Amino acid sequence: MNANLPIIDISALANPDTNQWNDVIEAIDKACRDTGFFYVTGHGIPEQQFSSVEAMASQFFALSEQEKQKINIQHSGNHRGWGQVSAEQLDPNGPKDFKETFDMALDLSPFHPQVGRCPDLYGPNQYPNLEGFVPLVQQHYELTMQVGLRILKAMAIALKQPENFFTQSFNYPVSVLRFIHYPPQEKMSNGAGAHTDYGCITLLYQDQTGGLQVQGMDGEWVDALPVENSFVVNIGDLMQRWTNDRYKSTAHRVMSPTQGVTRFSMPFFVEPDFDTLVETLDSCLVPGEQTQYPPITAGDWILSRFSDTYEYRSPESESESFL
Repeated sequence: MNANLPIIDISALANPDTNQWNDVIEAIDKACRDTGFFYVTGHGIPEQQFSSVEAMASQFFALSEQEKQKINIQHSGNHRGWGQVSAEQLDPNGPKDFKETFDMALDLSPFHPQVGRCPDLYGPNQYPNLEGFVPLVQQHYELTMQVGLRILKAMAIALKQPENFFTQSFNYPVSVLRFIHYPPQEKMSNGAGAHTDYGCITLLYQDQTGGLQVQGMDGEWVDALPVENSFVVNIGDLMQRWTNDRYKSTAHRVMSPTQGVTRFSMPFFVEPDFDTLVETLDSCLVPGEQTQYPPITAGDWILSRFSDTYEYRSPESESESFL
């Protein structure tokens, strides 16, 4: 069963005349309030770009484990590089996720002052030794970021805020581009456990294999089928906190492919500067209503979620590593 998520053409958001955005703003606002999930088309990234990145990711995941171990994410102080199968457990009550990953983000020198202030989320990327890999993934990071910022401008207007309310906090964003390879399993199971995303919004490119499922308001799981040359966009926890649940951070999961088929997906986690203070917007409170969420910085929230998801980031694991 398809989740029947709305498909929104956001091409109007490229128009400098914000008066032309009204229909898109209204559609995004409704989707954020109703389900927290929607597809976007008209984002401006050509299909060939996705094909090139997917082909490069396939080359990377086809490398030997010995080669990928050279950039193991466990060797990174700022959560960059290759994550082996079962490195994550998104559902704390379920099995470990059956997927391998590659994470990259803003590439800063270890000597950059921002790295000195927040070394857990800033710093250099770890890259494989593949010709053309670095410029291609950096280009894709920037292209996808621009799509995310356009959507955030539309959301700010919908929430009765200045157009740049969210985007002004993206000077040194902790946004992450991730490649995910789901190897086949014998039966449909734990590709990625049920979870919500950490940040503002997520833009997901997925191949035509399928497997993404969204939890409906009734608690039932429904398929979010692939739509060609689109992003699946979903609300993350930070945006839910900002809007006092007006915009919903909806649980989702991935069922593993079977019968020798692999699945590739590429989420881009749109997350602001580490120091961004996230507190409930006045426009999301009716008179007399109290916020459900205390203020927190984006970085502190994300780090707290990392500790829950990644065994190697937990205090227990850190202490054990010295034994």
